[in-house]
Order: sequence, then structure tokens, then C-alpha cells
Amino acid sequence: MLITNIKGLVGLHPKEKLVLRGSEMKDLPALENAWLLIEDGLIKDFGKMSEIPSRISNLPSQISAEGKYVFPSWCDSHTHIVFAASREEEFAMKIQGKTYEEIAAAGGGILNSANKLQQASEDELFESASIRLKNMILKGTGAVEIKSGYGLTVESEIKMLRVIQRLKANSPIPIKATFLAAHAYPTAFKDNHQGYIDLIINEMLPQIAAEKLADYIDVFCEKGFFSVEETDQILKAAAKFGLKPKIHANQLSVSGAVEVGVKNNAVSVDHLEETNQHNINSLKTSNTITTLLPSCSFYLGIPFADAKSLIAENVPVAIATDYNPGSTPSGNMNFVVSLACIKLKMQPEQAINAATLNGAAAMEISSEYGSIAIGKKANLFITKPMPSVAYLPYSFGDVQIETVILNGEVYNG
Repeated sequence: MLITNIKGLVGLHPKEKLVLRGSEMKDLPALENAWLLIEDGLIKDFGKMSEIPSRISNLPSQISAEGKYVFPSWCDSHTHIVFAASREEEFAMKIQGKTYEEIAAAGGGILNSANKLQQASEDELFESASIRLKNMILKGTGAVEIKSGYGLTVESEIKMLRVIQRLKANSPIPIKATFLAAHAYPTAFKDNHQGYIDLIINEMLPQIAAEKLADYIDVFCEKGFFSVEETDQILKAAAKFGLKPKIHANQLSVSGAVEVGVKNNAVSVDHLEETNQHNINSLKTSNTITTLLPSCSFYLGIPFADAKSLIAENVPVAIATDYNPGSTPSGNMNFVVSLACIKLKMQPEQAINAATLNGAAAMEISSEYGSIAIGKKANLFITKPMPSVAYLPYSFGDVQIETVILNGEVYNG
């Protein structure tokens, strides 16, 4: 496939560049009036139209991108898209001013989703998650991480991870699976935290490892959920089974979650709506990526993460949707990129890099995805005609994507 007359070919980072930090995040290399050649699902070559080789200029499979931009696909590194039912009944509670904690205390929140999921079949969960995934792909997502965490029993957590495994096998995009049984304490273990942790460590982890159902371990480290000490215990146990941490940190308070994540060599610490200088100092001397979730802040009405300070201190920042039924019922990465600019005060180039190359890095797939480089997977999207790169986040609420290309082929859903 040959794409010609591209107004701007965006995200031309060197193939060996796997993650961006600090001032690098403002650098979004692009080529004007370009062509791009795809072969065997990979990016074969690219260049200026004025220098297109004659041997390829008349290829039969061509797409003209005149007036349009070509971007690497979005890499959404934090989602919870396997769930049984939406939670719009909690929507009015939020509007009335109920807090996340108050909704949870009233029987809503994570336990609400867990009760519904325990009653759903694997096939039902697979079908509904497949529809969500397809809609995300059509909005430009070309790689995704999916968490369990709405099961909270051995049977249901395994069921969720098997659904994610089926999605992996049937999806045109790469999927990473994360085991998040430590999302909340089930009612039966409300007063017996160690009993539930023992269940995770002694029953769930061995079975997950035996069936190779997860790539990562996650813990919701927060006041009222899992303490720093409990998080550390779970992460250390999971490490024995080869599961690397990607943890929920500092969503509602500065809890010590960032430090315990860094201590356990977390691939990423996610959320960070609340941070202090001690957190930032811990991150900037580590290889841990910070994944910010601005649409969660938007929906819950909680503070937005301090992206500017993190970037200024050389911390690598990714952004993701946090798509889930309770706090972010949307998988639209375009809106997340807009929010990153509007609310996190990231420059368009920073937000796009955070949603592409750094998102891929937060899933450890940036050697193949997240930028336009020869030899990388041809997961791309072509925009509608646009005046500039900044127009994409500027036009929030709209999806400027016209054509999605996955593995070198046009994807129509």
C-alpha cells in the first residue's frame, strides 16, 4: 500500500527511540508533502513527494492523503473495558455531589460492577467488550491494555482474564492483559484484608501463571482500598510469577503508592491526580512511566494531574482513557488528547507523543508501535483534511479520523 500527497506525516521518531522524557516530549518530528510505503504489514519507507522513487509511484494500491495528516495509532495503556453493565444509575449521584467514596459506601462503585460481572457469562462479556474495542479502534486506537478487577473472586477474575485472552486472539491490534484483583475488597473480606490477599497470592496468581493469562499485576493503592504495605506484599508475590507492576497510584490522595511502585520497578504508575515533590523526585530517578488519565478527572470532578511539573522534571508521561463503567465511560483517545491540552496544559506535540510513543512504552511495545519508523508495524490513521497538527486536539468533541490502517490494511470494523 502506498499513501501519497500526505500533508503531514507525523511522529517520525527514530526506531531506537523507545520513550520520551522532558524536553523531548515537545519534539514531534513531521514531514510535509510526503509519501509512505507499507509492505507485509510494516512501514517499508517514506519520504517527500518530490523525491518519490519511480519504481513505486505507480503502485496499484494507493491512497491519496491530500490535505490530510497521517499519525501513528493511539496507544491506550490503561483501560477496564471488560465489564457486564454500565453504571448510569450512579451518574445522578455524581451530579448531586456525591463523592467517589460516598457512592462506594452506598453499594455503588467497583463492588457494583463486580456483582454484575459475577452473574455474566464469559460469552456475554466477550461480546460486549468486542463492541467497545471495535469502537475504540475506529477512533484511532491501535494498541490497548485491558485490566481485570471487576471479578473479585477466583472464578470471576479468571473469567475476566480469559475474556481478555480471547480478545487478544481475535483482535487486529496488540492487547496487554493486567491482573487487578486488588481493585477493592469484596464484602466477604471487608474485615479480613489479609484473607483476600492470601486468596490472590495463593489461589489466583498460580492459576493465572499456569494459564499465562496476564502480562502485568495491578493494585489500587489508596486510602480505603489497599495500603502501601498490602500493595508491596502483592507486587512482590506477583513478581515471583513474572508479572510486572502497573499500579493505580495517588488517584484520591498522596498515599505512598508512587514510591512503592518505583520500589517494585513498576512499568507505570497511573492516575497521579494528587502528587507532591517527593513523588516526582522518586519518579525522575526511575524508569517508571507516569500514565495520566484526564478524562477520569473530567468525569469525577477531581483534580487534574500536574503534567507540566512531571515533564519539567524529566519524568516520561503517557496518557490513556481509563475506559470503565464507573469513572470514565469513554474510550475516545481523541478527547483524552484534547483534555491533556486543555486541562493538563500540555502542548499538542506533548499530548500526541504521550498518546502514541509513550503510551506504547507503558505497554512495553514501543519497539514496534507508537511512531512512524521503517520496520515498525503499520498501525496508523489518516485524518480528514486539517489545517495543522494542533487542529486535532483543538477540535475537541469531533473525531478527525477518516481512515484507520492496522497491520498495513484499511480497517472498516
